[in-house]
Amino acid sequence: MFEKSKTHRPIPRPLACLVTLSAALMTISHAEPVADAPAKKKIVFVAGKPSHGPGEHEHRAGCMLLADQLNKSGLPVEAVVTANGWPADKSIFAGASAVVIYSDGGDGHPAIKQLDDLKKLASAGVGIGCIHYAVEIPKGEPGNLFLDAIGGYFESNWSVNPIWDASFKLPKHAVTQGIHDFGTTDEWYYHMRFREGMEGVTPILTDLPPASSLTRKDGPHEGNPEVRAAVLERKEPQHVMWVYQRPASLGGGRGFGFCGGHYHKNWQQDDPRRLALNSIVWIAGLEVPANGVPSPTPTDEEMKANLDKKGH
Repeated sequence: MFEKSKTHRPIPRPLACLVTLSAALMTISHAEPVADAPAKKKIVFVAGKPSHGPGEHEHRAGCMLLADQLNKSGLPVEAVVTANGWPADKSIFAGASAVVIYSDGGDGHPAIKQLDDLKKLASAGVGIGCIHYAVEIPKGEPGNLFLDAIGGYFESNWSVNPIWDASFKLPKHAVTQGIHDFGTTDEWYYHMRFREGMEGVTPILTDLPPASSLTRKDGPHEGNPEVRAAVLERKEPQHVMWVYQRPASLGGGRGFGFCGGHYHKNWQQDDPRRLALNSIVWIAGLEVPANGVPSPTPTDEEMKANLDKKGH
């Protein structure tokens, strides 16, 4: 005789839930670990005091615009802005991966009385970037520090500061990713003082200035025999933006100098603005996205935000 088949009773509902939960936990325990989100790179903008006329040298508004776009880019960055020169509370630099200075320069440079602090930052591998007038600092100890920190600087009676129309063909570099060749009118400083043999320095924006840029009489910013020979006689193209890789002997790290930025309105042009953003991300030690830092064109209202109150 055949044995009657045994009836399989269904598992009670509460017990079935426990079995399902147990299986799910076993699956999770054998799954690949979830990667932690990358730590954010802190970028500190040092905006100089109000200077020049409306729409010119808008240090605070320029820094806040660039910082806002970085913070909204989706990249792992935290950009903060301190205004009116070098901050009294230096704790803002704690944990910084990059410091970007956008200010007046020369004897009024915000770092002129903070050279030891700037040297410590650079020696620790912190990226240093300078925009427009902030690339100028007096010759001697300050200038030598800039040669070590960002690879070059504006030297009085050597460099000049005319306003002229420049046209740039970009080289291949991480900071030029997603950027097109462009031209713009700005106070493009040139005939900069660079490290000997351009050690570690990569030119990014280069053009031959027109003769009309040297029509002023010789002066600390206007002209000198050396720059006239270089541009008018030898026709040497001039570098108005560069990036710099510090040698290990100087602590490593990166820097850049961007000579444009006189006119606030130029930040509404996509290519120069995004080039600046790429460079800031690069000196912070991040990989620049293949298409560049995401950066929508600022609206007219965004361009008007945070402007300094100046006489009209």
